[in-house]
Amino acid sequence: MIQRFKDIYAYRDMIGSLVRRELRGRYKGSVLGFLWTYINPLCQVVIYSVVFSAIFRVNIEKFYLYLIIGMMPWTFFNTSVQGGSTCIRAQADMVKKIYFPREVIPVSYVTSAFVNMLFSFIIVFLAVLVSGFGFYWKGMLFLPVIMLFEYLLALGIAFAVSAVTVYFRDLEQIISVVMMAWIYITPIMYAIDYVPEQYRILIVMNPMTPIVEVYHQILYYRMMPTPNYLILAGGTSCVVFVAGALLFAVLERNFAEEM
Repeated sequence: MIQRFKDIYAYRDMIGSLVRRELRGRYKGSVLGFLWTYINPLCQVVIYSVVFSAIFRVNIEKFYLYLIIGMMPWTFFNTSVQGGSTCIRAQADMVKKIYFPREVIPVSYVTSAFVNMLFSFIIVFLAVLVSGFGFYWKGMLFLPVIMLFEYLLALGIAFAVSAVTVYFRDLEQIISVVMMAWIYITPIMYAIDYVPEQYRILIVMNPMTPIVEVYHQILYYRMMPTPNYLILAGGTSCVVFVAGALLFAVLERNFAEEM
């Protein structure tokens, strides 16, 4: 396993090149281009804000801010999982013709989505300032930590689904359905306190729950993240990352034959 990570690091220039290509090509030919990085999540925020504040009347102060803080990390995670599921198949010609560690493809895809999220956080920071909430600077020190945990979680799942989809093409459609449901069991549009106590453990078992909760604690509640959530987020992310990498290593041996 360590040797595989060394091999991936040796191809870091290739990863950088693929990340740049993905970022440039994502909105190639579009009139608004890179602005879609901001427009897409903002449109989702507007829609959910109307539905959950005007219709369902969620009782959360400055609900738009609470929503946008959770939505930006979710957009990165959703993009990484759904897009990651097809990233190997999308590069079939390269996989069959060129030798390189196959992990490079999901790594570059998730990294490009992560860079997009970093740019999107400009909107989050502006929303925090406009709301008048301000920043809790001690808590902000943990923002890179939770971003790293989320990156590892997204990459671990992308490793797994990208490898399995090579053999089981229907997984791509299954993941689309799963992700539509997953957002509703993640406390993005509601506070976890709203969940009945007997069901709360199910929400907490969702690996995205502690991650989103830490984002909310840092940026919305302006407090230090609770150790329980940090430990749960870090532990789950590391386990998923290692499991995904191991599964990928087993399945990638026959990629060329399957494609």
